[in-house]
Amino acid sequence: MDVFTDWMKDGKGFEIVTTLLVTAILYLLGVIFMGTIVKKAVQTRGRHWHRKDIEKRQKTLVGLFATMWRVLVISIGALILFSFIFPNVSLAPLFASAGIVGVALGFGAQSLVQDFISGIFIISENQYRVGDIVEIEGFGGTVERIGARSTVIRDVDGNVHYFPNGMIQHVINKTMGYSMARFIIGVASDTDIEKVVEIINETGETLAKEEKWQQKIIEAPSFVSVGEFTAANVDILVAGKTQPSDQWSVTAEMRRRLFERFETEGIKLGTAMLLPPQPKK
Repeated sequence: MDVFTDWMKDGKGFEIVTTLLVTAILYLLGVIFMGTIVKKAVQTRGRHWHRKDIEKRQKTLVGLFATMWRVLVISIGALILFSFIFPNVSLAPLFASAGIVGVALGFGAQSLVQDFISGIFIISENQYRVGDIVEIEGFGGTVERIGARSTVIRDVDGNVHYFPNGMIQHVINKTMGYSMARFIIGVASDTDIEKVVEIINETGETLAKEEKWQQKIIEAPSFVSVGEFTAANVDILVAGKTQPSDQWSVTAEMRRRLFERFETEGIKLGTAMLLPPQPKK
C-alpha cells in the first residue's frame, strides 16, 4: 500500500495508468487501422483479380500484420511500464546479456530462422492464401493460418496439419486464379461418340448460362478428347474453367446432368468409370 501511495504522490500511478490505456488503445485501434490500409492496398493492386483472390490475400496479410503489430505494442508497453515501476534498474545489462544468449542460441535455432525467411517469401510471393485449398508434401486441405514460422491446413477429415515453412519445397495450389472442372466418363465401346460429344457440349453450355452457375463458370465444360479405350469401354475427357474452389460443385452438377441425358438418350455407360481423386480441403 505504501508503495502504491508513493507512486500516486509522485505521479507514477497516473503514468502507469496512462501507459496501460494508451497501449490498449493502440492495440485495438492499430489493428483496425492497419487492416483498413492493407485491404485498400490489396484491392488497389489486385483490381484485376477475382473477388475471392482479393479476399484471401487481404485475410492473409491482415492476420500477419495484426500479429506483428500486437507483439510490437505489447513489447514497447511492457518496457515503458518496467521503467516506471523500477526506475533505478538499468535494462542495458539485460539487453547485453540477451544479445550474448541470442548469439549462442542462434546456432541452435537455424531452422527457426529458415522458417521465418521462408514464411516471408511465401507471403510476399503470394504462393497461397488463407482459404486456399492446397497440397503440401502429399497432404491436402484448406489453409487456415499462415504465420511467419508455420502454415496450418485442415484436411477433409478435420485433421489439422502444421508445416514449418522452411520444410515446404513444393506446393500445389488448387484455387489460385481459376480452377478446372475436369473429369472422365466411360461409355460403352459401341456408343456413337459424336452423339456423346454433342450431348456433353450442349449440357455444358446450358449449365454455364443458368443464373445459379454462370457466376461460377468461366468456360463451359465441354468435350476435350477421347482417352483410353478397350473392347467394352471408351473414356471421354470433359473439362471446363471455373472460379476458384467451384470446380467440385460444377463437376458434380455436370455428372448428374450427363447421367440423366445419357439415360434419356439410351447411351450406356462403360463397365468401368474412372473418377478423379476426391478433393482434399
